[in-house]
Amino acid sequence: MLPENSHFATSSRAPRGFTVLEIMVALAVLAVMAVMATGQYGRYMERVRTARAITDIGAIETYVAHYQATNRTLPPTLADLNLPLPLDPWGNAYAYINHDTQPVGQFRKDKNIVPINTDYDLYSKGPDGASVAPLTAAASRDDIVRANDGRFIGPVPDYDP
Repeated sequence: MLPENSHFATSSRAPRGFTVLEIMVALAVLAVMAVMATGQYGRYMERVRTARAITDIGAIETYVAHYQATNRTLPPTLADLNLPLPLDPWGNAYAYINHDTQPVGQFRKDKNIVPINTDYDLYSKGPDGASVAPLTAAASRDDIVRANDGRFIGPVPDYDP
């Protein structure tokens, strides 16, 4: 028989569970990880939406070029393409401005107030759904634009004339 003070003696106490403090620490760690994952996921989804808008603008640009080759003029509006055009990733219609049929004041302009295209403007108004002609305006900073007559398609902050 083992003495009662021996470390081999069995304890009459039931095994202990987690303390409230241990549970709170574990929950805090999980909460921090969830916040970090949510932020990363939000940034990832924004990159996906931007990539989709760039792809859509490139496809619409192809439709406009086909229309121009067939009719020897640019379409007055995107509706004249007679195609089901997608909405941008934020649920808005893509904007189109034909430079032959619209006033110069509506053309998209860079930081030097120079039109960014000579033929037509095609763009998404971005997440906020708002836009104005100068790319330097706050409402235009999140837009996805076609510039340099199609040699650039991307977010306004990435455009450097």
